[in-house]
Amino acid sequence: MRGNVLRRLRERATFANVTASLAMFIALGGSSYAAVKITGDDVRNGSLSGRDVRNGGLTGRDIKSDSISGRDIRGLTTGDFRAGQLPTGPRWLLLNESGDIEEQSGGFTVVSKPGINGQPATNPNVYISAGSSLIGKGLSATIAIQNKLDRTGDAVADPAFNGDVAVGRCNTTAINCVPTGTNTDNTLVVRALVSNTDVASQTRRVWVQVTS
Repeated sequence: MRGNVLRRLRERATFANVTASLAMFIALGGSSYAAVKITGDDVRNGSLSGRDVRNGGLTGRDIKSDSISGRDIRGLTTGDFRAGQLPTGPRWLLLNESGDIEEQSGGFTVVSKPGINGQPATNPNVYISAGSSLIGKGLSATIAIQNKLDRTGDAVADPAFNGDVAVGRCNTTAINCVPTGTNTDNTLVVRALVSNTDVASQTRRVWVQVTS
């Protein structure tokens, strides 16, 4: 009985059967091998799209700096990126005539202004902490021009909002800020007047911008 079974098995072990079985074994084994061995080096540039990536399948650790653009990041959030991987825009604030921050992008606080923090009312400067070092940063300031309508209904700049503005970082060779706690690398000083040659002239609203 046992010999009959073995004989039937040998008769069926044809070349075609063995070849088919071997091909199936290689195919199954090969798929496992590919799943383990395929890396980013095996994928041609541009051959994958967002449809090929599961939600949550990529994080900031998987992406090289400067390797993507805005077209590539649909569906990703800022939480998917490491600090410094995404570009940031300039920081800004709007300072009103009273020396108070009316609007801002965040992180700015007034440290001193006329009549505050022991600063004499005759000193029209406003000292603002940026919350972080300003070394190597660009500073710019622009008088906030207000438009009005002329007799024909067209918008024109109101001359009353013309003025002179200056901005700089404290604690430099050129600027030594005097009010308590202002002479630091984190602090900028703004003077926005009708004319900076006349410290008694009317103060002006001003936009201040900090760039990298």
